[in-house]
Amino acid sequence: MMPAIDALIPVLLVIATGHIVARMGFVDGDQWRGFERLAYYVLFPCIIIYNIALVDFGALPFLSLGATLIFSILTMACVTLALRPMLQHLFGITPKRFTSIFQGAIRWNTFVALAMADRLWGAEGVALIAVAIVAMVPLLNVLSVLVLARYAEGAAPTAARMLQDLVKNPFILSTAIGLAINLTGLMPPAQVMTALEMMGRAALSAGLLVVGASLDLGALRRPGPALASSTLLKLVCMPLLAAGFAWLLDLAGTAHGIAILATAVPSATGSYLLARQMGGDAKLMAEILTLQTILAVVTMPVALWLLG
Repeated sequence: MMPAIDALIPVLLVIATGHIVARMGFVDGDQWRGFERLAYYVLFPCIIIYNIALVDFGALPFLSLGATLIFSILTMACVTLALRPMLQHLFGITPKRFTSIFQGAIRWNTFVALAMADRLWGAEGVALIAVAIVAMVPLLNVLSVLVLARYAEGAAPTAARMLQDLVKNPFILSTAIGLAINLTGLMPPAQVMTALEMMGRAALSAGLLVVGASLDLGALRRPGPALASSTLLKLVCMPLLAAGFAWLLDLAGTAHGIAILATAVPSATGSYLLARQMGGDAKLMAEILTLQTILAVVTMPVALWLLG
């Protein structure tokens, strides 16, 4: 458990710094949004390209890892949908609010996962997180959009628009570029690789500062069954599902740890944007993200210790 805690403490300190800086008003909202775009579209792709280009894929069980994560997501999606009538009957949770519970239960924060993987397993961990990105991101986006289209109040994007967004996703694009370099052996000049490494080092801090800036601690004063149910499903049940499928698929070593990590991190900040765009309950989504991020301080190292 201590390695996970040791890896988590610096991550928490950077997140806390982002939150404090944001609350002091030292950086305003527009500047944070620009900083987030820089991390998302430039810095994180650099660390993914660099690590995938250099990793030995022959030693990585990427098919088993991908299958473990896909089965975990699909199972959690089915469980959450099955719980909707009970949540509505017992707690009066409306379909609109359910969409935020659903997103909170299945999605993951790639910034936190990458930072933790780098701290715990280095280049191998980052490469395996890239595998997780390819397996999870398209499926999570499709499931989230389908549920919001069914239960929220906004208009759903077309299938062509969804496909376009997936193809343009910088994490997926950078994974494809890294794979092309790795598999063809056409390595860029050393100076280019050094530049990628330098920008990649900045990515982890930038992403975590953005996570901290997005936290709304005032949300913790408004707990309720919707908040509790989504958090329980995400931080407790999701890692347990991943551990079960990892065992069934004989996943071991670093890949097993990545499966637990990818399912134990809090939900994605992009969930809030999607909820706002498609008529979901963006306010509840912000509350879920804040509570999950804070509780993950405890649940994430415990999950890695007990299940990883």
